[in-house]
Amino acid sequence: MSASDKIPTDGGQPLGANPFAGLEAAGLPAGVRPPVAPRPTEKPAARNRGRVDIKRTTAGRGGKTVTVAMNFVGIGLPEKEALAKRMRAACGCGGTVKDGNIEIQGDQRETVARILAEAGFRPVFAGG
Repeated sequence: MSASDKIPTDGGQPLGANPFAGLEAAGLPAGVRPPVAPRPTEKPAARNRGRVDIKRTTAGRGGKTVTVAMNFVGIGLPEKEALAKRMRAACGCGGTVKDGNIEIQGDQRETVARILAEAGFRPVFAGG
């Protein structure tokens, strides 16, 4: 291979502010962006995933108040655990999934209802 057959690797001209300007000068096609679909102006209708009862209870807990979300229909344990995690983070307290119910420490009924409504459930306050 002679010196005239080699491809120069020194970059040729300085690139300046745009490091890709040299690519367009080499005859390569410019970057083409796909068209962006306009965003819908209204939110899709929230799906109704069923009624969930929210109850405040102290029974069997040494006088401590606990908020219990119960009567979930068609929801598995992993989704309940994910909902419980969101509720614990939003309330800033502890909680667990026990016997198919989500238990959150303290009187957190309003926050639990908001999170369940965002997830597509219909929260109903049960009991006193």
